[in-house]
Amino acid sequence: MKKPAILFIISLFGLFFGCSKNNDQKSPEMKDDKHKKVIYQVFTRLFGNDNSTNKPWGTIEENGVGKFNDFNDKALKGIRDLGVTHIWYTGVLHHAMVTDYTAYGISNDDPDVVKGRAGSPYAVKDYYSVDPDLAEDPARRMEEFEALIERTHNQGMKVIIDIVPNHIARKYEGLNNPEAVVDFGENDDNSVAYKRDNNFYYINGESFKVPEWRDNYQPLGGEAHPLSDGKFVENPAKWTGNGSRLARPDQNDWYETVKINYGIAPDGTKDFDSLPDGYDRNDYKAHYEFWQDKNVPDSWIKFRDIALFWLDKGVDGLRYDMAEMVPVEFWSFMNSSIKMKYPDALLLAEVYNPSLYRDYIRLGKMDYLYDKVGFYDSIKHIVQGHGWTDHIPKVQEEVQDIEHQMLHFLENHDEQRIASPDFAGSAEKGKPAMVVSTTISTSPTLLYFAQELGEPGAENAGFGSPTRTSIFDYVGVPSLQRWTNHKKFDGGLLSPEEIELRSFYQKLLSFSIQSEALMGDYREIHYFNKDRNPSYDHRIFSFVRWSEDEHLVIVSNFDETNHYELDLIIPGDIIKAWGLKEGTYKMKDQLSDNLSPELTVAEGEGKIRIDLGPFDSNIFQIQKNK
Repeated sequence: MKKPAILFIISLFGLFFGCSKNNDQKSPEMKDDKHKKVIYQVFTRLFGNDNSTNKPWGTIEENGVGKFNDFNDKALKGIRDLGVTHIWYTGVLHHAMVTDYTAYGISNDDPDVVKGRAGSPYAVKDYYSVDPDLAEDPARRMEEFEALIERTHNQGMKVIIDIVPNHIARKYEGLNNPEAVVDFGENDDNSVAYKRDNNFYYINGESFKVPEWRDNYQPLGGEAHPLSDGKFVENPAKWTGNGSRLARPDQNDWYETVKINYGIAPDGTKDFDSLPDGYDRNDYKAHYEFWQDKNVPDSWIKFRDIALFWLDKGVDGLRYDMAEMVPVEFWSFMNSSIKMKYPDALLLAEVYNPSLYRDYIRLGKMDYLYDKVGFYDSIKHIVQGHGWTDHIPKVQEEVQDIEHQMLHFLENHDEQRIASPDFAGSAEKGKPAMVVSTTISTSPTLLYFAQELGEPGAENAGFGSPTRTSIFDYVGVPSLQRWTNHKKFDGGLLSPEEIELRSFYQKLLSFSIQSEALMGDYREIHYFNKDRNPSYDHRIFSFVRWSEDEHLVIVSNFDETNHYELDLIIPGDIIKAWGLKEGTYKMKDQLSDNLSPELTVAEGEGKIRIDLGPFDSNIFQIQKNK
């Protein structure tokens, strides 16, 4: 979940939560993995939906829904064959929705505090259950999800799900709590605005009021519904998920959620122990020991237990929503507890404030953070034709000490589809960006489902607007439906252009998870070539990657019209580091079956004659046998 409107609030929380900085070290326990990871984020309820009605605000009967069981062995193999190592199943946990499941003992949710008809996956209603929409038999929904975990593992991939610690659904009901688990807010003293072990913040003397709707918005598009009356009973009112302290939050606030209290008073005072100086250099075991004799807030315990519940079920990793709105000390407690039991668990966090990156990695013990504000924003600007590739080395240099832990992506559920008119208007324009994003660092790569097919996200599903595939309503994803082909999962309905694009992604990602060089050294050769060759300009970007046994030269053309024919020069110090003697070396382009040019080494420098058409890229693997 991300909205620009809350950046000011986030920055305030960052002031409260920030700890000491040390910009020139790596986390002690950071693993030098042998191969890159590729995470496939899939919106679970949309994946297997064959229905193409796509009526705005359509019901589950009108527009259809995908199920856990749609991820059968053939579907999972198709995902794995893209070069995927991890699947992030988004929207698994039971969240608030308008669809009626009272026959299964689940209360109805009020459309006045639900976004869309299917609901936001980031307004969790029951942390110990899964979305009934996703099960063939809602009464056995947990068993169906457990079977999906097993199928995914059998196909050689690992499973990631979301945990949303900052907020929960306005109407939370823990109907499936394990024994001795007390529901959120059950023991709160709501006569006061704040108490350390309250789970919520309260607005005393005021009742919650539904936002005043603007811009012709109405819940369910104005459709009549017994609970859609402009009222929702909550007395006293609670703070809203994005930090709003108004009893009547704004329409653009996260009004469907309430904020969790982690022991930070409204004035910013921390009601828990601080980590000692120097703990950014300590491993998770030391962090775990630190918290063993500490009395921590109740919300800390609740979310630690939730995370361990899902990992105990076989989930391999967790993606934390809006992690920077939760204090870094909690993450030290939470993640060290997880790592003591599951040291290989993958912990990925949504953090947008660059000044907090190193704290949330080194103190919060996160494995990976989003590289959104630096890398994604910069490369999107270049794809749109506004920026120069000169900026890429600079943003990469800013995170060089933590580059392994900065997840790269071009799409996710919060961002616009590449092929949407507000981003690039064409999936082809994203190809050079995807090559650079995937190969420039040792970090994992995130691929959003149907990105590999050029999905534009053009459907008007109901809540929100096109350019992003809806996460709030029941909708079909046209390009994905052409690949799933009525559950044959064979791409039988894809266009030639979609087949070519998927093949490009498959070649790139499959190579990335096998290459040792992509987990080795990096050096940009962009500025060197720009200085030496007048034909080389700011729409090209080039760099090298290498390990002891593998040497790569990578070059991409971001221009949609210019065709570049020029000599790419490899500086002498790189030739020396690679141990290349004078002579000619064959190369293999990992993105093409065409004949590759040769690398010629003379007078200490290397030279490659390249021929780059619009949006073309080369990943040249040098063959040492000349």
